[in-house]
Amino acid sequence: MSSDFEGYEQDFAVLTAEITSKIGRVPKLSPDEKKQMVANVEKQLEEAKELLEQMDLEVREIPSQSRGMYTSRMRSYKQEMGKLETDFKRSRIAYSDEVRNELLGDDGNSSENQRAHLLDNTERLERSSRRLEAGYQIAVETEQIGQEMLENLSHDREKIQRARERLRETDANLGKSSRILTGMLRRIIQNRILVVILAIIVVVTILTAIFISVKGH
Repeated sequence: MSSDFEGYEQDFAVLTAEITSKIGRVPKLSPDEKKQMVANVEKQLEEAKELLEQMDLEVREIPSQSRGMYTSRMRSYKQEMGKLETDFKRSRIAYSDEVRNELLGDDGNSSENQRAHLLDNTERLERSSRRLEAGYQIAVETEQIGQEMLENLSHDREKIQRARERLRETDANLGKSSRILTGMLRRIIQNRILVVILAIIVVVTILTAIFISVKGH
């Protein structure tokens, strides 16, 4: 399981390095090259998001006692992804301003004002995105805690069931032992009664013999 995660991790590192390099090159390209580069970066960002989703699924399959380290690494990768998206948005806004200026012939001041307005909106969106990500992280952690509680409850239930089975077996053994002891006690009483009867017969026989002997003399 960890080997799969590390494989996705390496792919993510290579992909984000390529994205960072391409974002840095966007301002230096010609309009046609910029358009092609922006489309390329958008595609790679989607691939990076898919890798993050795969890594997140792998982390959920890791046992809870070993999950903490991977959760921390995932948090760092998500922050890195957010920074890449922010940098790309700024680069794309600059690219959009250039295209608009070429088509409409806007002056520099108007372009700067529009760019500042777009950057302000972008920052607001980023703050909202960070809040959503924080909420998602809390939900994931809550889900993990719930899963651990369910696992503990399941283990406790198994222990209780095993204890009940042992109690049933003990009761059954006690019942058998009780029947055996009752039978032994009954045989002992019967044997003692037979001994007493035999003793009485012997005594009566002896007394009868003595009586007949005395009477004959």
